[in-house]
Order: sequence, then structure tokens, then C-alpha cells
Amino acid sequence: MTKETVKRKKQVANIVVRAVHEIDAAGRAPGRVATEVAMILRGKNKADFSPHIDNGDNVVVLNTSKLKFTGKKLVQKDYRYHTLYPGGLKKTSMKKVFENNPTDVIKKAVYGMLPKNRLREEMMKRLTIKA
Repeated sequence: MTKETVKRKKQVANIVVRAVHEIDAAGRAPGRVATEVAMILRGKNKADFSPHIDNGDNVVVLNTSKLKFTGKKLVQKDYRYHTLYPGGLKKTSMKKVFENNPTDVIKKAVYGMLPKNRLREEMMKRLTIKA
């Protein structure tokens, strides 16, 4: 038997041209906006997408204070974190977070949708959110 070698295209990140996408969040659900933003930040909307290369675009999200929440999410959804001390589980409701800073709701949603690797922080730097 002969062994065939498979040649694959390997993308090299020499020059990345980054466009700026503006997304209006007024009247839209936060999850729908966040998925669209995460796809653009990751570069999945481009034909030359490669998972190990950060070739996504810059994203500006506008009107986050006019987001529309469906169901009872605003009251029922909690953001949780742990202080790493015994009994240190802290909860904050989405309503409090949205009242204090509406941009945090989108930021937390997009952060959770991006891959958990070294590229995530660089992708988040290209995200600008305006209330």
C-alpha cells in the first residue's frame, strides 16, 4: 500500500485587514446581538477563516441602553462569581447590572461566546460598546 500525503493550505497571519462594523442594538435581544458580535470578532464571516488565527474585525455596538429583554430574564437571570473563599458565591441580578451599566450585559455575553484561549483577550480589545 502506498501512503498518500494530503496537502493542506496553511494560512499565515502576515497582514490582516480589519474593517469596522457598527451594530445597532436598539430593540434587539442581548443574546442575538452578542452572537453577531462574536462571529465578527472571531472572523467567521470571512472566507479565509482559520480557527488558530485572529483575523476578525472591529465592532462598535450602539444603543445598548435600548435593549429588549424577552420573558422574565431581566429579573430571573443572575451573574455569579466566586471569591475563592468558603461560602464566597456572589450573585448579581441582570436588572442591577443593566441599571448600573447597560454595556456590561453585552460585554459579558460576548465574552462567554468567544473561545476560551489566548486569542479571547485580543478579540475583546476590538469591541467597543456605547450606551
